[in-house]
Amino acid sequence: MPLRITALTDPERSPSGHRLAWLASDGDGSPLGSAYVRMFAREGQEHLAELQLNVHPAERRKGVGAALLAPAVAAVREAGKRSLVAQADAGTPGDRFLAANGFRQVLALTYARLPLAEADLTAVTGLVELPHPGYRLASWRGTVPDELARTFADSRRAMDDMPMDDTDYGVMTWDVERCLAAAKAIADRGELLTTVVAMDESDGTIAGFTELVVPGDGKGDGLHYGTGVLPEHRGHGLGSWMKAESIRRAREEHPGLGGLITDTADNNTHMRAINDSLGYVPTHKALEYQLDL
Repeated sequence: MPLRITALTDPERSPSGHRLAWLASDGDGSPLGSAYVRMFAREGQEHLAELQLNVHPAERRKGVGAALLAPAVAAVREAGKRSLVAQADAGTPGDRFLAANGFRQVLALTYARLPLAEADLTAVTGLVELPHPGYRLASWRGTVPDELARTFADSRRAMDDMPMDDTDYGVMTWDVERCLAAAKAIADRGELLTTVVAMDESDGTIAGFTELVVPGDGKGDGLHYGTGVLPEHRGHGLGSWMKAESIRRAREEHPGLGGLITDTADNNTHMRAINDSLGYVPTHKALEYQLDL
């Protein structure tokens, strides 16, 4: 079968990086598969690239995946990157492909879903109303308010020690500009971002946060992004408190929403326990793979 690989470059570059793409087609120009590489550029992750590779089910085991992978890896090497990461659901062809092509498994993630129609809103509200001396909840939709922008950016270091096993993911460096850009990117996709934070009442700073992204029409499933509590504020139940408030708001503000989805590293036992206590039900497992260059 004649196989053609066409290289493309995303003309839009941002401070966080840029993307490269390769399209596989047959002799008639029919698409067979694609590969995308995201080249990270921000401080702390300059060494990293991320791969997304897909081959049409009818065209698998014909060398299309390998033909797409080769130029992608070559481009990452040429860019001087140290690690190329990719994710696949456990037990799928993608899982087996990565393992057979030099990638090593570095992290296991469990996806879980909370069906909102079955969520015990009374119990969730009870968790929200539990007193947490010295702290109060706050929230906003979309972009962080100006008066909280600096402390919100500072609170992002709560994710720095998130359990990642052997993944060479680096440390994401956050500033106000990056927080604003992330919120804008979500809005530009037509999605709705809600952030719930725990405020330290002694100085008005943010001690922890949780983010939820909902489809613009308020239907389907929402997706939890990050949830983190700064090390100096851990041990007060802030994680479950904030997540419960996020659930409560989702139920009240998006009555057409079906559920909430979260993914958590298997070795993050604390967050998995929070999800279990709130009624999230595991749906499947995904595996993070890494190619060391």
